[in-house]
Amino acid sequence: QVQLVESGGGSVQAGGSLRLSCAASGYTYSRACMGWFRQAPGKEREPIAAFYTGGGSTYYADSVKGRFFISQDMVKSTLYLEMNSLKSDDTAMYYCAAALQSCHWIGTPRNNFFTYWGQGTQVTVSS
Repeated sequence: QVQLVESGGGSVQAGGSLRLSCAASGYTYSRACMGWFRQAPGKEREPIAAFYTGGGSTYYADSVKGRFFISQDMVKSTLYLEMNSLKSDDTAMYYCAAALQSCHWIGTPRNNFFTYWGQGTQVTVSS
């Protein structure tokens, strides 16, 4: 049974940093496309960052390039999202997602490419 459990969200002032974690279980962690998405109130869920856990290129949304960084701990089967220089526009529910295949899409990652989702963790940035 695949499970993704996010943690690390919270409230922070603009300019601050947070690190989100996504603990994965129930599948071969090293052979999955994994990503972070976020959804702000009244807006569609959007991709933030994604990569194949077995190696390869990394996708970042233009809005977070140079501020957010996706990484992983293969031993712990855990995905991370390091978020720096946070802005009020970064306020959203953040979700971890997994697809048990290599990453492949045209343009930006689509929500429906990912089969498994975590419950989300809230990030609130105050100005």
